[in-house]
Amino acid sequence: MTTPPPALLIAGHGTRDQAGAEAFRSFVRELGRRHPELPVAGGFIELSAPPLGEAVTELVRRGVHRFAAVPLMLVSAGHAKGDIPAALAREKERHPGISYAYGRPLGPHPALLDVLERRLDEALGGATRTPADRADVTVLLVGRGSTDPDANAEVHKAARLLWEGRGYAGVEPAFVSLAAPDVPFGLDRCARLGARRIVVLPYFLFTGILPERVRQQTEGWAAAHPELDVRCADVIGPEPELLDLVMERYTEAVRGDLRMNCDSCVYRIALPGFEDKVGLPQQPHFHPDDDGHHHGSQHGHHHGGHAHAH
Repeated sequence: MTTPPPALLIAGHGTRDQAGAEAFRSFVRELGRRHPELPVAGGFIELSAPPLGEAVTELVRRGVHRFAAVPLMLVSAGHAKGDIPAALAREKERHPGISYAYGRPLGPHPALLDVLERRLDEALGGATRTPADRADVTVLLVGRGSTDPDANAEVHKAARLLWEGRGYAGVEPAFVSLAAPDVPFGLDRCARLGARRIVVLPYFLFTGILPERVRQQTEGWAAAHPELDVRCADVIGPEPELLDLVMERYTEAVRGDLRMNCDSCVYRIALPGFEDKVGLPQQPHFHPDDDGHHHGSQHGHHHGGHAHAH
């Protein structure tokens, strides 16, 4: 008898916005439709129904004993690092006999960067599809914001990866809550850097109170700066790339293949402007800023076979 694959449990932030909560629930239902071979359920850490514990109970009632939990979150902040693992540990006590693997957050994955690029093109009317068309476009990528510096740094990383090879004049990071710079300050900075066309890009999966706050703050700042072309793009949304990425994270968790930053490694993934680096073998090399220190053979990486584990 073949052992059934582990079920898929999707863990969400939670929101007071009913449309945002329904977008999550609809996304979970679509995952279930696309993967009838898997039991799929989803729940929230806070603010919205169903709670994560109820989703686990639903899976147990369906006869599930093993599952993989994937945080439907772009960055690894307090929820992904602490709240979800604590909730899963509680559920293991409530339901003796279950076991689970825990996946990693979603971003900054190249597939999501492609969706963000698409949202920028849409905001600009579809007329900026080449680097030459984008030379005067500055992007303000706005994340949720966290008290965790590592989580905020991931938004900076996403901004840099979105800028690399795509031809935008710049991609600046900002945050809508808990962290600086906020949206108005971020827009001020873009203007001081000489931006004439600015697109504010919410780094959010679904609609909600915070993405709407980003839009309102953008509109308020734009009204006070009529000399600039300022637009706000849409959130990522339930795109096919997002559905596929959740399944990629599920597969990683089930196989125990939880790599670090391979998603954005130019030697593994074809990133815009660096496609020729994929698969290249790497030799031990010298960094001129390292005070004459040479990398010995024990520090050499062979990215072509991706033998390093990051």
